[in-house]
Amino acid sequence: MAPSSTRRMTWRALAPIVAIAAVGLSACSNNEEATTVVGTTPPVWTGSSAPADDSHGSESEDSASDGDGAVASGQSLTADLETTAGESAGTVTFAEHDGNIEVTVDVEGLEPGYHGVHVHEFGVCEPESAAPTGGEPGAFLSAGAHLQVPGHTGVPESGDLLSVVVHEDGSATATVTTAAFTLDDLQGDEGTSVVVHQDNAGDRLACGVVG
Repeated sequence: MAPSSTRRMTWRALAPIVAIAAVGLSACSNNEEATTVVGTTPPVWTGSSAPADDSHGSESEDSASDGDGAVASGQSLTADLETTAGESAGTVTFAEHDGNIEVTVDVEGLEPGYHGVHVHEFGVCEPESAAPTGGEPGAFLSAGAHLQVPGHTGVPESGDLLSVVVHEDGSATATVTTAAFTLDDLQGDEGTSVVVHQDNAGDRLACGVVG
């Protein structure tokens, strides 16, 4: 029989090995399987189903967008502009977005410089005509004055839009958003038109009926 001192030394030598084995057993508990790949840990099962691969960070299929961040309403009106000589002078488009009207002006074949673009009160674009109130005929005077929606009498008028800078090649593009009128206001009994002026409100260079 071994002396008691020898038994105590043997137990002391085995104690670290028993501790390491206990740690190894606890690491492989809870339904986890050890891995043989260096630097990896076994997967942890939480009891919840794994999310679908394409669900993280994806957008809802119900949120439809037109590309720039605004929901397209699909409603729009266009005025095809013509000069007093009957030549095409571009287009002005009105589109409804989030309760406002986005106006896109795309003109061509005009004199370089600043030109005012306004909505006028009548949908008539006769190159040489008298104003609805009478007087001497002039370029597109049949379009009447600037549009004023019912209940609005102030300045700027409802139809005042913007001034565009026409380049040396006769073209200009600009976009403005307004809440001064609706698409319904542009389609009243008398209709409306768009007039491009020399300077801000000078001679009428081009006109197009909104429709």
